Amino acid sequence: MEELSSGTIAAIGGLIAGLGMGFAARWGNFCTLGAIEDAIFGGNFDRLRMWSLIIAVAMLGTFSLDQLGLIDITTTIYLATTTSLVAVGVGSLVFGLGMSLVGTCGFGALVRIGGGDLKSVITFLIMGIFAYATLAGVTAYLRVGLFPPQDIGEFPAGFAHLAARKFTISPSIFAYGIAIAVALAALKSAKFRKQPKRVLSALLMGLLIIWGWISTGILAADEFEPYRLESLTFSAPLGETIMYVMTMSGSTLKFGIGATLGVIIGAAITAFAQGHFRWEACEDPRELRRQLVGGIFMGVGGVTALGCTIGQGISAFSTLAYSAPVALIGIFCGAWLGLHFLIHGSITEAFQNLLASHNHDR
Repeated sequence: MEELSSGTIAAIGGLIAGLGMGFAARWGNFCTLGAIEDAIFGGNFDRLRMWSLIIAVAMLGTFSLDQLGLIDITTTIYLATTTSLVAVGVGSLVFGLGMSLVGTCGFGALVRIGGGDLKSVITFLIMGIFAYATLAGVTAYLRVGLFPPQDIGEFPAGFAHLAARKFTISPSIFAYGIAIAVALAALKSAKFRKQPKRVLSALLMGLLIIWGWISTGILAADEFEPYRLESLTFSAPLGETIMYVMTMSGSTLKFGIGATLGVIIGAAITAFAQGHFRWEACEDPRELRRQLVGGIFMGVGGVTALGCTIGQGISAFSTLAYSAPVALIGIFCGAWLGLHFLIHGSITEAFQNLLASHNHDR
């Protein structure tokens, strides 16, 4: 390990995390948009409970590592960010809209590629290109112009650290309480508890978020070649993976690149093992158009929001960053608007139907 660069070590850790995530998502049928659809249209919250359990496990492990002094979560982009909450809210709303058009998020697209979905290859390429452009290319000027960097401030931008200042308690103690409450809420449903695949998949995915912090914060730690503390996210890393493939000799490996490739491989192995691998393509030009537009929205929105459904929705939540609930609300609202637009043909009609349904319930 001493002969490997910190980036290579982080990428190996990312590959392991990605393999596990790809397996867990296909085995446990985890999909963020699917969870939102189930809740909105079917009143089924089982996959949202998966999401909650993943967050709880990740939060417990993340703050445990921080309390033991093995990592310093205040150095993560989520707690030491110059990105405003307005940018997070707008970016996540745009990301959610794109997610509804595509039919999944960036992570879900990688999982689908592993199952033989050629539509998701298009989504991956378009999202990756626009994510990288918004990070460091032409649309980065638009992002910075609309949402200029803000002062980081004196304190970490997280609820646990806010509670520590207000009530003179350890940030970890506060986080443990929140994590336990979230886990109990997720496991409260007897119906959910009787679905071992989903429960075990959620536990595994939560542990893999923790593995991400270990890979980048402990294994890849090098005072001469420092590596940024990070865990799983699938917005900017899609673009970084494309860039690495094209400019390998002039680029360096990163955790996100390994994770991106790992998800595809892990999902493919699982799909073949289950006998679910099927080649799929767009049925008509309209579907292709949705993949293209949705990929653009997710690429621009994900980087503007500082993360995707996994990055902000789980990794940032495991640090109890201020941005995490803002991003989740934005993603949910964007997905809600997009799904109703696809069903009703217009946002106005979607709101009218919502109001009519509300009045009928009353």
